[in-house]
Amino acid sequence: MISTHGLALKVGARTLVEHLDWRVGAGECWCVIGRNGAGKSTLLRTLAGLRQPEAGSVSLGGRALADWPLEELARHRAYLPQSRSDAFSYRVLETVLAARHPYHAQRYWENSDDHAIALAALASMEVAQLAQRDVRSLSGGERQRVAIAAMLAQDTPLLLLDEPANALDLAHQVSMMRLMATLCREQGKTAVTIGHDLNLAQQACSHALLLMGDGSWEAGPIDQVMTAPALSRYLGHPIEIVQHGQRRIFVPVQPDR
Repeated sequence: MISTHGLALKVGARTLVEHLDWRVGAGECWCVIGRNGAGKSTLLRTLAGLRQPEAGSVSLGGRALADWPLEELARHRAYLPQSRSDAFSYRVLETVLAARHPYHAQRYWENSDDHAIALAALASMEVAQLAQRDVRSLSGGERQRVAIAAMLAQDTPLLLLDEPANALDLAHQVSMMRLMATLCREQGKTAVTIGHDLNLAQQACSHALLLMGDGSWEAGPIDQVMTAPALSRYLGHPIEIVQHGQRRIFVPVQPDR
């Protein structure tokens, strides 16, 4: 679905990622894990085509990302940024319908199918009752769920989500990650998410990419990559794994007092 080839990412003189040769297959759900400033958001913006890498390249569907016309690219990948600003008083439904524009060429209105898709996306995030509300009147968690609904309404095979659990309460964090896993497993969509909850990531994702922030990285299936030694090293804090039935629970080790 999407791959990187010798990818290098830098901020100023600092190297975040180096020699990243990474392949994300169709139907896979990846989590990107690392400390603050490790380059997670920079990587996701690069995958979305919103910034150029310092070296290497990104391919989507076997085609260089730079060769994709923007309108076509918008029909193949959707990107959820970490934060957003609502400058205008749009209704929630209008906000989600805006995600349907890549399917209408030079037209700037939506048909009944678009409305049905938008309402279904809102329902999937449990915010259909807010459809006529002003987006600026929503709570942070409600606004985040509307943003995820808009991404779903864009209906692309690749989903790029930067900290989608931001501002969500526990129940909606779990349901949102379960929805991503279901879309990958049952509809063949591909998701790359950034998050800090190791337990949520393990439950929902099939693969993980660990970023150190000094150029080094590690990628592979969850069970192989999300080990206590690797997570402790990449997160800069000792992690232990507790087995609870069939589940593994990641617990930060408390320092001795």
